[in-house]
Amino acid sequence: MRILRAIFSHGSGRIGGFIVGIYLLIAVLGLLGLTPHNPITQYRIDRLHPPSAAYWMGTDLFGRDVASRLMAGIGQSFTVAFFSVAFATLAGTILGLAAAWLGRRWDGVVMRLMDVLLAFPAILLALLIVTVAGPGIWTSVVAIGIVYTPIFTRVVRGPALSLKAREFVDAARTFGSSSSYIVTRHLLLNLVAPLTVQVTLALAWALLTEAGLSFLGLGTQPPAASLGLMLSDSRNLMETAPWLMIFPGLTIMVSILGFNLLGDALRDILDPRMRRVPA
Repeated sequence: MRILRAIFSHGSGRIGGFIVGIYLLIAVLGLLGLTPHNPITQYRIDRLHPPSAAYWMGTDLFGRDVASRLMAGIGQSFTVAFFSVAFATLAGTILGLAAAWLGRRWDGVVMRLMDVLLAFPAILLALLIVTVAGPGIWTSVVAIGIVYTPIFTRVVRGPALSLKAREFVDAARTFGSSSSYIVTRHLLLNLVAPLTVQVTLALAWALLTEAGLSFLGLGTQPPAASLGLMLSDSRNLMETAPWLMIFPGLTIMVSILGFNLLGDALRDILDPRMRRVPA
């Protein structure tokens, strides 16, 4: 509760938290199928219908309700983003802690592997993985997770090396604490703050990457809804039906803005030098 009060007392946190909260609610409704219309049912008599009382955001080329598809697409995109970031967080934390604690040869092997992955632009590496493994939702999850694992590895390794040299770790060794206890109790718990900030920012990147993969036809496959897929479908209809491009584009932009604002607020709140948590 204290962290929530701190977020809503922070200007960026208040706006970012509100945006993210609204998107999470829409994502849940979309995943549960609680949409105004069926997002994949085609009403050809209403194709390319402009926004109206019946269709809040109009219809697409096949007469499908854009608002319903946006809700389903947000749920789909958030599912991919959350699972991929969870994958990257888990893998990056394990590799970063192992590199920092074991050191020497293991540290060199892990960090050189991360350097190789970081040498590729994120979207190109994700495209390579999805092209080899085949398009699909879970392929996108794995691809995006692998792409962002090096970032989490670096975020964990640096502070873990510093914590490893602290007096309380030496004291724990003196009292006979096991390596697993020291790593989980003294290292991992002290990394919660930077990991929380990084997760928030990574969710924004994952949403953008998922939209890019779907836009190129390598993510979510038709007839399922996805924000990137909806943008791709609108390319040839920008002049005759601009709402098909405007609403998905704004949805992606605002979602990324919300996560970035929330991440900036968490960084300020969790940084001891800038802490604004109320007493």
